[in-house]
Amino acid sequence: MALSKLNELYGTKFEQMAIRDHADHPRHAGELTQGCVIDLNNPTCGDVIRLTVDFTDDKISEIAFSGHGCTISTASASMMTDLVLGKSKAEVLALAELFSQMVTGAKVDKDQLGDAQFLAGVSKFPQRVKCSTLAWNALKKAVQTDNHTAEVKEAHA
Repeated sequence: MALSKLNELYGTKFEQMAIRDHADHPRHAGELTQGCVIDLNNPTCGDVIRLTVDFTDDKISEIAFSGHGCTISTASASMMTDLVLGKSKAEVLALAELFSQMVTGAKVDKDQLGDAQFLAGVSKFPQRVKCSTLAWNALKKAVQTDNHTAEVKEAHA
């Protein structure tokens, strides 16, 4: 990929540094001993995530992820976990929808997304959208699962 194309994907130097920092030093990495466990994979590129979410009074009280993936997938999961900790289920679903709209090219208020707004350039590379949304789709499944001690495993196409 040409350097100019990479700059489109990773944005400004500041944005590039933030993405790289989240990918190299992911926040909330690991697994929780309790909570809803969601395993998703992206069969087109091999990214795999295990997201564990614990809810208290309709809010995310703890969240962690593990697995392996590309820079975009890992950075997105790290950014997401930072953003949603302490948020209600309704807030989380709204943020997940906003993120999905952003990475598919819609004009949105990116400021609500914290560091995740730095992944807006993904919209110019449709093959990377699934990488960026893998963790967010796992989170939506966790929020929508009635039994929050459930374990859900499936492919994300």
